[in-house]
Formats: sequence, C-alpha cells, structure tokens
Amino acid sequence: MTRLTRETPARANIELGDVTHHNLKQLKKINTVVLPVSYNDKFYLDVLESGELAKLAYYNDVVVGAVCSRIDTSENMRRLYIMTLGCLYPYRRLGIGTVMVQHILNCVERDGNFDSIFLHVKVDNKGAIEFYKRFGFEIVETKQHYYKRIEPADAHVLQKTLTKKAAVAVAAAMSCPHQHSSDADREHDRVANGDSHEADGQPAVPQAAEANANANANNHASIQNSTTQQTPQATEKNR
Repeated sequence: MTRLTRETPARANIELGDVTHHNLKQLKKINTVVLPVSYNDKFYLDVLESGELAKLAYYNDVVVGAVCSRIDTSENMRRLYIMTLGCLYPYRRLGIGTVMVQHILNCVERDGNFDSIFLHVKVDNKGAIEFYKRFGFEIVETKQHYYKRIEPADAHVLQKTLTKKAAVAVAAAMSCPHQHSSDADREHDRVANGDSHEADGQPAVPQAAEANANANANNHASIQNSTTQQTPQATEKNR
C-alpha cells in the first residue's frame, strides 16, 4: 500500500529588530519601495534615536517591513505619532502589519502616559483605514492638501484615544472643525519630499502591511524584479 504524505511548511517566524547604523540602509530601501513619500536624511537620523518606537520587521530572518513612530507633544497633550508603517508587497497579509501595530500599542501601554496614538492615511486608502479601525482607531479629522504631488492630496487623521483629555479634544474638534497644525504636520513638511514611488500613488502613508488589498499586479512585479538599489536583498538579520 502506498502512503501519501504532504509536507507541511515550517511555522513562519515574525520578529522585530532595532534600527541601527548598520541596517539603516535597509530601512531606507523598504520605505522607498513601500511608501509614496520620500524622507530626507534628518528623518532617518531621528529614527536612530527612537529606540523601541522604530523597528524593522523580519519574516524568517528576512527584512520585509518597518515601523517608525515618535512622541508628539503638541496641543497640550502627549501623543504617539506613527510616521511610517509598511511591508513589501509579497509579504503582506501574513500578519506582519499586525505585529508592528501591536508592538506600538504595547509600548504605549507600558509607558502609561500617552493621551492618544495617531497617524495620517490617504483618504482613498480604504484598506488601511479598515485595518487600523480593528485596533480601535477612528477618523477624527481630515487634512486638506496634506500630501504634495500625490493625488488625492487629502489625508484622514486616524486616532486611538486613550484618555478623557484626548476624548474631549476630539469632541471639540469635531464640533468646530478647523485646520490646525500639530508637531506631526510640521515635521512632515520638514522631512517628507512628497514624491510618489509607485505609479498609482499607493499605498498611503503610513501603510499597514496587510492593509492594501487592492494593490495591483504591476506593484508586485516591480518589487520582484527591482534591482538592489530599489529593493532590499533577502539578507539575514543585521542587528
């Protein structure tokens, strides 16, 4: 009697590692491929000082994504701003984005002194919006003309409210909407060049690893066929 067997692939290993001078180029390459906005050297120098708030994501020891965040103290509150979060297209929908967001939530919980967590997402990126809503984020504001040379240029502000103080501020903003500039907005203007790296202007900034379910086949091919100057090699951990 012939016995039929089926090999079961080993369980995928998703890990987060520190951003250091030794792997900073890998972070730059990830962001260049994934995000429609380019960031200058000042942004990456600041990331090196972010500690646990900036991480590279590894899938079976291969660098495939990254999250960068920082503390924002505008509007008389202490908030965590997710500047960028993204994953290479072939590795999306594998739980990597969830691991990165959960890491940020854990950092905030351990700290215990944040009023809220927030980020900007392009208004047409429905996948990213729904992704963040699963973690308790909600749209609290829409910034007009937030992005430069990207259409649509408007961005939703998604926020996870943690304190009564932040909830009151959200309620006040919604009852009397107006354009105001936070530290995050000013920082975006200072370090982001606003150039699109993808033909269709997607994904949004920040972009969750699992969020862009509508990315087209051309985006997939551009990653698979890109040169070493465009896409990170499948390198081992360099922490």
